[in-house]
Amino acid sequence: MVDFLAATAAQAGLDIELQPVLPGRFNFIARLCPRQKTRHRIVLAPHLDTVNAPDKLFTPIKKDGRLYGRGASDTKGSVAAMVTSLCELASQPSRPTQTEILFAGLVDEENAQAGSRALAGSRLRADLAIVGEPTCLQVVTAHKGDLWMILRTRGVSAHGSRPELGRNAVHAMARVVDLLETKYAKQLRRRRHPVLGRPTINVGAIRGGAQANIVPDNCEILIDRRTLPGETEAQVEREIHSLLRKHGLVVTFDRGRLAPCEPLETDPKLPLVRQFLSSIGQRKLAGVNYFCDASVLSRGGIPSIVFGPGDIAQGHTTNEWIELKSLERGKSILLNFLKSLP
Repeated sequence: MVDFLAATAAQAGLDIELQPVLPGRFNFIARLCPRQKTRHRIVLAPHLDTVNAPDKLFTPIKKDGRLYGRGASDTKGSVAAMVTSLCELASQPSRPTQTEILFAGLVDEENAQAGSRALAGSRLRADLAIVGEPTCLQVVTAHKGDLWMILRTRGVSAHGSRPELGRNAVHAMARVVDLLETKYAKQLRRRRHPVLGRPTINVGAIRGGAQANIVPDNCEILIDRRTLPGETEAQVEREIHSLLRKHGLVVTFDRGRLAPCEPLETDPKLPLVRQFLSSIGQRKLAGVNYFCDASVLSRGGIPSIVFGPGDIAQGHTTNEWIELKSLERGKSILLNFLKSLP
């Protein structure tokens, strides 16, 4: 894909750069330089990777005004709209005279966001990043964070015919799961963000024991905790630990992800954000429940919003699709916004 994008951008006269991120994987950067001295910089930042699927799902099919294929919505639609708008802008005499525009195709968003973390770590400075995700062409200024945790209980093994001689780690974990999905979930429902709504918790996997005739001496669960702006990972761990300890349950904690996936909240009154909102006539602020590269870039010093054609409801599905009208509309919105820059 990087080879294809590089050929497309080079044909449009854009400057091209490959930023090493992981072995054999690069962020792709295409740059449209202004005609005068650079005073502003905008970054168009969709991700290039897609969640795994059988090979046949990557074959694009046009049908009934839609484009079907894994990644069509998440986020090849954003990639296409953004790179096309930049290439078209490069061919027009009315392009910005003082604003540099970067297309940054990022790798690894679906895994550990190594691409956006590398770009943020490069100390790139910009006035705004528009992160490509399927938002139904709404400008998103806030999204939830995502904390993965591993909780473990320990027991004492014994023969299945004499369970009283052991201590069942799975039974203890069953109590943990029940508390998290009932009392703790109810506690979270009392919190509310004006745009993002409530934080959530989900117990996504459980593993424990070896076979039916052995009292299990270990069990672990994987939990997904969606966080709101203002919540910290340390705070979440403390409150879960406090709840379980109150009910006599002892667990150990590990982070399911080493890199933080923190929430995003960008000030909608920032001039460029306000200008983009105004350009599409959007008056109501929008937020999304999922985590994306916008948070990483924002915490790297680049004010970030999320925008793109397609619907996240289609992402990661077997029959993923994007409406061609949404794709064209997204490209037009981006092109008009870029043309309005100084």
